[in-house]
Amino acid sequence: MPGTITTEEIELLIEEQKGGGGGGTAPPAGGNGGGGDDGKKRPNRRVSPGRYYTGIAIGIISVLMFFMALASAFLVRRGGAGWIPVQIPWLLWVNTAVLMTSSGTLELASKRLKLDDLPGFRQFWLVTTSLGVVFLIGQFLAWRMLVKQGVYLASNPSSSFFYIFTGAHALHLLGGIGGLIYVACRNFEKAKVPRTVAAEVASYYWHFMDGLWLFLLALMYLGR
Repeated sequence: MPGTITTEEIELLIEEQKGGGGGGTAPPAGGNGGGGDDGKKRPNRRVSPGRYYTGIAIGIISVLMFFMALASAFLVRRGGAGWIPVQIPWLLWVNTAVLMTSSGTLELASKRLKLDDLPGFRQFWLVTTSLGVVFLIGQFLAWRMLVKQGVYLASNPSSSFFYIFTGAHALHLLGGIGGLIYVACRNFEKAKVPRTVAAEVASYYWHFMDGLWLFLLALMYLGR
């Protein structure tokens, strides 16, 4: 009859009251009952360090192949028609000393990090980054010295190779400085890679760029 409550309706109300405590209710849509998608932020999962080591190895090999191709072209073209040897600016030797010093301070920073001395690590890491910037400024000043002597990119094949070698190396070193700044400024508590792995990967690239510069300088000096 209208206005009366049936037995089925009473049983349904009792079941709903029992389920009101959360034991009989269905999980929210999209939830997994484990607290992953219920609005709470999942913790960042660490990525395997091998992925970063593989990536930097591939990057180093790519850069090496590029410069080896340039070096091969330099050796083939050297001494040909119109070849006028470029007098290496004295400032390049100073720049080389600055870059080699940066490798030393980078190793000191790595040792501080292994000892969990973060203030010491950051101090030496900042010195390394600053020395890298000083090296780039020195390279620019060396180019200005050649320009004042009337030696330009298109002056002759020798000057062309000099500007290409030094310019390409400076560009790749600028990428290394970016990596150093990233390690210095990154909050690794929220990162997928540990600070030690990031610092080691950046160190590999930086040391490679230092060694590459020694090779290029020797090539330009002895191959005149």
